[in-house]
Amino acid sequence: MKEVQRIMVALDYPNAESAERLLQQLEGIPCYMKVGMELFYAAGPQFVLRLKERGYKVFLDLKLHDIPNTVKGGSASITRLGVDMFNVHAGGGLAMMQAAREGMEAAASGASMPILIGVTQLTSTSQAVLNDEIGIAGPIEDAVLRYAGLAREAGLDGVVASPLEVRGIKARCGSSFVTVTPGIRPAGAAVGDQSRVMTPSEALAQGTDYMVIGRPITAAPDPREALEQIVASFTV
Repeated sequence: MKEVQRIMVALDYPNAESAERLLQQLEGIPCYMKVGMELFYAAGPQFVLRLKERGYKVFLDLKLHDIPNTVKGGSASITRLGVDMFNVHAGGGLAMMQAAREGMEAAASGASMPILIGVTQLTSTSQAVLNDEIGIAGPIEDAVLRYAGLAREAGLDGVVASPLEVRGIKARCGSSFVTVTPGIRPAGAAVGDQSRVMTPSEALAQGTDYMVIGRPITAAPDPREALEQIVASFTV
């Protein structure tokens, strides 16, 4: 896989018009596009369909987390949209993740299925937040690996985790188990609200499959140049 195809540009915009301006600037670069809650709730399924019509691979990042039957239905609806990847919260438990898989398989009906991944712990989650606020004891990596193992048991294709946990996840779940890593910041970039971060080159060295990159590209004065510089850094 070409390195640029491992990059998922986070379209974290309040409306389709703002996202469209970025798409025009990145025209012709074959990266993934990640559509999250803010843009999906504003622009809806039609925006996703337009991305697919333009040839983009789409990661729909809605982090489904509800009772199993509801997640099963949501998973089926997302699959019918034709996205290439979507996610659920691994914290919803084994039955919920299995239901997501069932809904996806039923809706695909012979067509190629999306990559289904589970969210382990958000990259904004610090050790203190995990222990004192969420109420999970022990190191973050232990919690991430436990959720990754549960996702694999449920039949999911991979997980979302910070790049710091990629090697542990691959060791536990196998090299083909997909890792999608937010918390990617080029050298010198502001960390923002992320707690567990790496540079793009460091994340690739850890063995991650996909890197989610938002503000270092979308908030740059020249987003195309910023993306091209990130890709160029892989060969340095």
